[in-house]
Amino acid sequence: MRALCWQGTNELGIERIPDPAILNPRDILVKVGMSSVCGSDLHLISGYVPALKPGDVLGHEFLGEIVDTGSAVTALQKGDRVVVVSILACGACEHCLRQAFSCCDNTNAKPHMTELAYGHACAGILGYSHAFGGYAGSHAEYIRVPYGEVNAFKIPDGVRDDQAVFVSDAVPTGYMGADLAAIEPGDIVAVWGCGGVGLMAICSAYLMGAERVIAIDRLPERLRLASARCKAEVINYDETDVHEALLEMTGGRGPDRCIDCVGMEAHGDGPQYWYDYVKQQTFMHNDRGVALRQAIRACRKGGTVSVMGVYGGFMDKFPMGAIVNKALTVRSGQQAGQRYVPQLFEHIREGRLDPSFLLTHPMSLDQGAEGYAMFKHKQDNCLRAVFMPEMIAVG
Repeated sequence: MRALCWQGTNELGIERIPDPAILNPRDILVKVGMSSVCGSDLHLISGYVPALKPGDVLGHEFLGEIVDTGSAVTALQKGDRVVVVSILACGACEHCLRQAFSCCDNTNAKPHMTELAYGHACAGILGYSHAFGGYAGSHAEYIRVPYGEVNAFKIPDGVRDDQAVFVSDAVPTGYMGADLAAIEPGDIVAVWGCGGVGLMAICSAYLMGAERVIAIDRLPERLRLASARCKAEVINYDETDVHEALLEMTGGRGPDRCIDCVGMEAHGDGPQYWYDYVKQQTFMHNDRGVALRQAIRACRKGGTVSVMGVYGGFMDKFPMGAIVNKALTVRSGQQAGQRYVPQLFEHIREGRLDPSFLLTHPMSLDQGAEGYAMFKHKQDNCLRAVFMPEMIAVG
């Protein structure tokens, strides 16, 4: 089959690889219909997650049709249209039983790397390096999904593919960011980053009762979407001092809840950003913390900071003093989509949420390298490129 593979830092290409097969009775095989790029993929492609090997298949946000099932699978069958949660869960360990699915003990087949880095093994993630299990990703014609009945969800009638594909990752990540923020009716929420996850966090914050949501980014088209499609007030950090603007917009108090949807490659300006950038490029630390530091500094006393941006390791100049002295609550985690998918589909079916506007560039799988370059460099207002293996490339 054809697959989009990592071939080296910032190098991608289509390769012919063997079709996947059922390896475990609880596996399913899915014929991929749509597979989206994701901002966290850029950390892999750029070499910031040093656990890829040439030939590894990328991609983790997707939907498709089941073409085969293991002998223990009874709730799903061939022909089912499903969306698959990108972070794998077994459904039976201590963490899964309390619905902390992204903390699963059993899905990372190569636990030693994250045990060394973080103290405990992390869950497996499809298409996300050998640190997270070494599973082949979804930018391919077919994909094997372990623990299929836990991680794949039938797409309800009335939910289109362009809506459902983002329920794999971007929608539950944004929704979980708002959920972890513990939003109360009347709260003012600030969201850093207006990519797919940030836009979904904005929409989710309103669903959970926020009175106002303020979105921070620098790209005019993304800020326009945050305002027009998600009803957020916006701050362009290239033009405005974010901290001063947030204080002014909240009567000097600061937002009640702050959600970081940016992560380890945060862009910014000023000495602090360039300090981060140089240290990251020289491998003296892993993460650029511009957005997270801003969120912690701006959050009102006694407020909550929710961190959904992906961070890989260690960060200098972390403002622990602000967390302690302002009595902040900080909550984070990889998305536990299995907990949220049914209610997200209900929101979509009832018209309260429509993530389809995230899909700006439908493309053939053969255009994968082009799609990622466009996505990485924010060309042509690319919010999400979505690859369709059956689409024929034009041009």
